[in-house]
Amino acid sequence: MKNLGSKIWIIPDGFLPLKSSGDFESHEAVCVLNLGDKDANINLSIYFEDREPMEDFKAVCGAKRTNHIRLDKIVDGQGNKIPINVPYAIKVESDEPIIVQHSRMDTTQAEMTLMTTIAYELE
Repeated sequence: MKNLGSKIWIIPDGFLPLKSSGDFESHEAVCVLNLGDKDANINLSIYFEDREPMEDFKAVCGAKRTNHIRLDKIVDGQGNKIPINVPYAIKVESDEPIIVQHSRMDTTQAEMTLMTTIAYELE
């Protein structure tokens, strides 16, 4: 099967809220689908309005598999997490073609919200 997807994706809107309510924790995920025959090595770079980027978040999506990369759980090569209560954007780079979707579970209010969208494909 021809590899479907791209190697670079952009997600312009990211935000991890300070608080959650109820039984569910607010979070975001970079949802990856790898339809290819090789594992995809993924690097996430996080960009901010007022600080330098964080560029060393690594993940793997196995061949013909999915990986839901929780942005509230991932750590970079130095053990740093993505800061909460700060707007950010994400660049997703892979050595294999992948498909990327962004999902947000917002439980800051009792009426929780789930938002999802396909990321912007660059290459």
